Amino acid sequence: MELLITTLAARPQLAGPMQEMPDTWPEFVLEDLVGWANYPRIAVEFPEYVLVATDPDGAVVARAFSVPFALHAPGRGTLPEGGWDQSLLWAFSDLRHGRTPDTVGAIEISVATGRQGHGISGQMVAALRENTSRLGFRELVAPVRPSAKHLDASSPMEEYARRTRAEDGLPYDPWLRVHVRAGGVIEAVAPVSMTVSGSLDRWRSWTGLPFDEHGPVEVPGALVPVHCSVVHGYAAYVEPNVWVRHRV
Repeated sequence: MELLITTLAARPQLAGPMQEMPDTWPEFVLEDLVGWANYPRIAVEFPEYVLVATDPDGAVVARAFSVPFALHAPGRGTLPEGGWDQSLLWAFSDLRHGRTPDTVGAIEISVATGRQGHGISGQMVAALRENTSRLGFRELVAPVRPSAKHLDASSPMEEYARRTRAEDGLPYDPWLRVHVRAGGVIEAVAPVSMTVSGSLDRWRSWTGLPFDEHGPVEVPGALVPVHCSVVHGYAAYVEPNVWVRHRV
């Protein structure tokens, strides 16, 4: 599919349609408090780091969000265990304090519901790499949310991330495979990339599950089980992601 991919800065009129684009994120993921507080700021404060793709009819079919941060600032230097959340916190802290960024962190690449399976995700990864280079950076890092991990929630992410296919040695996971094909290298697991906690009633509303037994609960769309504490009336989900580094 031939797409027009530009920054949001170049086509600010697409901010609304881009945000309204139907996607496949599980409802509970949107309740991560760091993301809830900071994600909407990206399009406003970093529009040059936001990509939007439209089809020949002008419909928005994909978006990619990224943020700049100072990975090599004192006290940092390594890809953080906090993954997605930490990328957002670093980016907006650096912006507030006037630190010069040296790295771009991918925050989201989403393809519209019903548009998957046409190679759009690979085009968006390539475009994000190109935009990173255009902005003068040499490195794009991504806390990747493996797309098939939810089908094997009980396996440790460290083991899952290293699985490969016998026929070509590429990652077993489809989304990790897209990144590696684009030139990315799997570096590490971010064990606490995203955290969602809430009362049992809230989890019931998010998932439709009863949440009436203590212990791990496998939730559709969750990469690892959710911990349920019936006695204390809450459940918590700590999502691991996989750090992929792209040299551009």
